[in-house]
Amino acid sequence: MDTKDPSLDRRWTPPRVADDDEDDDEIDLLQLWHTVWRRKLSILSLVLVVTMLATLVVLSITPIYRAIATLLIEQKAAKVVSIEQVYGLEGSGNEYLQTQFQLLRSRSLAERVVRELELTTHPEFDPLQQPEPLVDIKGLLGNLSFLNALSITLPEHLEEEAAPTEAQRFDQVTRAFMERINVEPQGKTQLVHIQVDMADARMATRAANALARGYIESQLEASMEMSMTATNWMNSRLGELRDKLKDAEDRLQAYREQENLVDVQGVATVTANELSLTGDRMIDARRQRAEAESQYRQVQSMRSGGWEKLATVPAVLGHPLIQQFKADEARARAKVEELSKRYGPRHPNMESARTELQAATASLRGQVEQIVAGIERNYQLAIANESSLRASFDANKAQIQDISRKEFRLRELQREVDTNRALYDTFMSRLKETAATSDLETANARVVDEATVPATPVKPRKALIVGIAGLLALFVGIGLALLLEALNNTFKSTEDVETKLNLPVLGILPLVKGRADRARIARLFQANTDKGFAESMRTVRTSLVLADMSEPHKRIVVTSSIPGEGKSSVSSNLAYALAQVGETVLLLDADMRRPMLAKNFELPVGTPGLANLIAGNARLEDCIRHLDGVDLISAGTVPPDPLELLSSPRFAALLDTLSARYSRIIIDSPPTQAVSDPVVLGTLADALIYVIKSESTATPLAVKGVGQLLQHNAPVTGVVLNHVDIKKAQKYGYRYGGYYDYYGYSTQKA
Repeated sequence: MDTKDPSLDRRWTPPRVADDDEDDDEIDLLQLWHTVWRRKLSILSLVLVVTMLATLVVLSITPIYRAIATLLIEQKAAKVVSIEQVYGLEGSGNEYLQTQFQLLRSRSLAERVVRELELTTHPEFDPLQQPEPLVDIKGLLGNLSFLNALSITLPEHLEEEAAPTEAQRFDQVTRAFMERINVEPQGKTQLVHIQVDMADARMATRAANALARGYIESQLEASMEMSMTATNWMNSRLGELRDKLKDAEDRLQAYREQENLVDVQGVATVTANELSLTGDRMIDARRQRAEAESQYRQVQSMRSGGWEKLATVPAVLGHPLIQQFKADEARARAKVEELSKRYGPRHPNMESARTELQAATASLRGQVEQIVAGIERNYQLAIANESSLRASFDANKAQIQDISRKEFRLRELQREVDTNRALYDTFMSRLKETAATSDLETANARVVDEATVPATPVKPRKALIVGIAGLLALFVGIGLALLLEALNNTFKSTEDVETKLNLPVLGILPLVKGRADRARIARLFQANTDKGFAESMRTVRTSLVLADMSEPHKRIVVTSSIPGEGKSSVSSNLAYALAQVGETVLLLDADMRRPMLAKNFELPVGTPGLANLIAGNARLEDCIRHLDGVDLISAGTVPPDPLELLSSPRFAALLDTLSARYSRIIIDSPPTQAVSDPVVLGTLADALIYVIKSESTATPLAVKGVGQLLQHNAPVTGVVLNHVDIKKAQKYGYRYGGYYDYYGYSTQKA
């Protein structure tokens, strides 16, 4: 026996809505398969319908044939005329081929083919020769008389349009023909396929060949036209070049005569040699002037000290005559000093010696002054010599520069003459070549394979279109099946109930076959005509009895989310199931707003019931009805405010009285989402059974209803899943044991 506190059984954890990442990552492939398999007939029907429609559509489409002509496009044409270099006709690499492909798609080539084949009169391009539409919208709307009565005018595009002009028709046909042309290169080769798609296979062939021929002819015409244009241009250009050459030669000769130029190169060479020699001499003169200037500076610095100081200047002292005169003076001085020791000052020998000394000194002084004067003259001569050489050097340099300027101008005029002569000769040569080869036509392309009449159309690819349509329909059908399954937020199995409500399932009640009346369904367990239903009701009874082993549940409230879920039928059949095991059972109808038990058991109108008892208008014995072992108290007279009666102490006292008399009281309660009566009844009950209709009750309604009950401490014992289609549940992949097959339920219609 379970010894847990009964209050713990009333705790309820709200359902968890996909908050577990691990659960989100799991995909039940078997469940998906059952979902698709259950709707297989709908999916196959959709596939069949779409396939049939696609077949009708592709059969009504006009077949299109494709004619292919193969063209070889060479990157370089036979180079007999070189004038294409002037116009840039030569190309190389992928750019050249892409240019040729665009020329094949050009409007001018398309117009050429349209004129050649007279496509403006072809039925495929002429609107007047095309078949009438299956539905003439304009005519249909024009026949509706009520449009005129309502003054409704047709849109402008439905009114009759003016017939197009010849130029407009030609433009329309050209654009339509260009849309049917396709140029397809063949890999990395120089081959290209010219494709034309038309409903007329023979005309498509003619058009493809005409495009190939027209492209080659247009290239030849362009080459001839450019050759003629180049010839005319070169003739006019040649005259201009001839005049320019003559003007250049005249300017060259006039300049020679003006400057008297004979041999500029020889004159420049002589002048350059003279300039070199003058430069060398100027360097020597500069060195001599520097030496003379040094001596001159020394002499000038000693001039204030007299001739004795000048005699000490190295340039003076090193002179041979100065040294000789100094030696003479030294001997005369030595002689005077020697005689002075023997003779007096007036002695004739002494006077003779002093006279000799004075003469030697005078000679030395005169020689020093003469040498100093020579140094000054040498300095002046050195300066003059240097200045003269510099002037000569500058004159030579100016002369050379003048010669260079003349030579530069002469060469400039000569280059102009040479350039004009070379350009003139080139144009003359090319003009002769062009004139000699102007009648030779060359092309850079040739037809490799002409187009042949195609035997089979290229589109529509009927089998492929029908297959793709069927495959897409299959995918759409599967997607819709999965989408509808995902949008179905009802309860389909006991697993859904336990997962979404976190409550135990007391049992399931199978869907009753056919359309049974209410009285029959209310006594279905007692009648024992549906073995599967009776067995399911016993399972609910057993689950309820086992749930109250510690404390018997005498007051049992049965409720649901909304009306129509079968709570009244569950209440009556549960009462019969409990009475079968020998218990005294009272079935009490507390749904006074929409009482169903009186109708189910076909009680007379005006039968007193619960409302009369609470109000004190009837006795208990008058309200109780005995029905095959089960006592019934109906709702009675419907009061204006049933909630006030159910909340009164008289109702609580009545339940106490009935609990002492009966072992089980089954109370049929109103739905939770309609009124607040189930909350009041739940507070007075020992157990509460919540009825959910399979594949009908929305999950949010049930979650909200159970939550309201448990918030007011209602003893929600479990859930009964009603109206379960066993066959359909098996398609979902759910199994509910083998008892239903044993009782023959598998052969019944749901």
